[in-house]
Amino acid sequence: MIVKHLEDILGTEADVDTEGWNSRRLIFKDAGMGYSVNDTIIKSGAELEMAYRNHLETVYCIEGEGEITDLATGQTHAIRPGTIYALNEHDHHKLKANKGTHMRMVCVFNPPLTGREVHDETGAYALTEL
Repeated sequence: MIVKHLEDILGTEADVDTEGWNSRRLIFKDAGMGYSVNDTIIKSGAELEMAYRNHLETVYCIEGEGEITDLATGQTHAIRPGTIYALNEHDHHKLKANKGTHMRMVCVFNPPLTGREVHDETGAYALTEL
């Protein structure tokens, strides 16, 4: 059994902080679960363009408000607590947190992340061997 507490992750190597987001990596590849789980903050006013060509991701919003735009179709969806979205086709998208608030998201990746990834120039994470 694996049991972790968010406060034990903060400030460690599993707490990855960038200009637009802060991802606290709770379960990652070395756990052997076949997926990874992050508690991620999208910072106030951040606009992130991403396309996970190597991973599928499901995201559940637990705090804050913003929007996600499918860049292939132009369709935009509001995000608020209780919203879930799945990038089931490696969707090229833009995620935006409203100004004055951050969004807190629970993110599940398959295949799992190793724990230290940051987005490359295409908005993706590199694929590591399982």
